[in-house]
Amino acid sequence: MPAMETALPLLLLCAALGYLLGSIPFGIVVTRMLGLGDVRKIGSGNIGATNVLRTGNKAAALATLLLDGGKGAVAVLIARALVSEDAAQAAGLMAFVGHCFPVWLKFKGGKGVATFLGLLLALAWPVGLAACATWLATAALARISSLSALVAAASSTIWCFIFDRGEIFFLAAFLTLFVFFTHRANIARLRAGTEPKIGKK
Repeated sequence: MPAMETALPLLLLCAALGYLLGSIPFGIVVTRMLGLGDVRKIGSGNIGATNVLRTGNKAAALATLLLDGGKGAVAVLIARALVSEDAAQAAGLMAFVGHCFPVWLKFKGGKGVATFLGLLLALAWPVGLAACATWLATAALARISSLSALVAAASSTIWCFIFDRGEIFFLAAFLTLFVFFTHRANIARLRAGTEPKIGKK
């Protein structure tokens, strides 16, 4: 954990702004702008990039992935630049929470993987890059997005130790547990062997 340098009111402000940034539902924004309809009414009903891909529009899925990751990174970078490292972690955490439970969608959001990877890249880029590489390697082998997400999230705590970034270990561990929670239905399908492959409509 970083040293607690920020006064509580300012820390709460950074957390609130991180939440509001994280709660922007880019999956819905992108699909509606491109005339693809409401992504919540197709596939899994999720607002993340994997479900956007089920529209058949790869550009929309890529845009959603980058924007969802970017909002986590931006929340961290703004809080770090204007306040301090503990505020950066608070903003990143709440950006993740905002994505999963956005106030604009009655707290029914995405599963947080892209936002998690984005905030990791901003907090400690070697850890973030390694986690992204883990996602890509697992996806290339298994072709299952949820499994890739779970493996990448779980690996993040290991990468924290390998790259000597212990100050973000507890945040990474907490968010890993959160990712497993948001993927509980996927885990059940993985066990049953019914989880769809990447790109399946």
